[in-house]
Amino acid sequence: MGAQIIDGKAVAASLRRDVAARVAQLQASHGIQPGLAVVLVGNDPASEVYVGSKARSTVEAGMRSFEHRLSDQTTQAELLALIARLNADDAVDGILVQLPLPKQIDSTVVLQAVDPAKDVDGFHPINVGRVATGAGGIVPCTPLGSLMLIKSLHRPTAGLDALIVGRSNIVGKPMVQLLLGEQCTVTIAHSKTRDLPGRCRQADILVAAIGRPQMIRGDWIKPGAVVIDVGINRLPAPAGGKSRLVGDVAFEEALEVAGAITPVPGGVGPMTIACLLQNTLQAARERRALGA
Repeated sequence: MGAQIIDGKAVAASLRRDVAARVAQLQASHGIQPGLAVVLVGNDPASEVYVGSKARSTVEAGMRSFEHRLSDQTTQAELLALIARLNADDAVDGILVQLPLPKQIDSTVVLQAVDPAKDVDGFHPINVGRVATGAGGIVPCTPLGSLMLIKSLHRPTAGLDALIVGRSNIVGKPMVQLLLGEQCTVTIAHSKTRDLPGRCRQADILVAAIGRPQMIRGDWIKPGAVVIDVGINRLPAPAGGKSRLVGDVAFEEALEVAGAITPVPGGVGPMTIACLLQNTLQAARERRALGA
């Protein structure tokens, strides 16, 4: 019997409907329409697609969308000046600076310049610290969406062994905190981990976020495990064919072993934008002391 395929599109659609309903309620009861500002520096094709998708989704949820598209010659000082204006603009509840940034700009300096109360990516050190200590804060969108997909299975997580493959600040490290909050026993693995296949075989929950196409094979997976594949990798097309997207997990192999698994595409990806909308609503409410 094959694994259950976790439908990220369906879970994301449900979350977006819920956010839209709560936005409408917020506007009706308090006259507040949340606003999200997205800043794109340069013309990276993938980033342009993401920014367009985020803008459409923001409007569909009943929020205001503010797009700022800057030249790839923009200086760090110019970008910081824009962020300062957005921090001071009361119509803006969330600020998202699309990564990557051009080489002349230090992304760490820029991300730390965003008001933590408007940091809907959850990358500011203050939000990172709040999440790590269980003191609230805005949670990065991709790990938050991954956790929602795990919980959509309605299976108890307390006491389970969870392994996260990948230690990035964007996914791996915050995922640790979220799974600890679910009372899992959590291990984080990376490129220097010894016997990675053996460690994967012990995991009841396996989160793959290492950025290597199909690295995790089917025989690395514990029978019945929940596999969350965060990877999005484009494989080149054979002669005359089309390129295709694959995850960090060899999906067809894993399908025969896992208990549940997210596909690529259609798994974690749709959740990221849905969680961005939820974070923007959370920021709008918390900035006005209305609770999350």
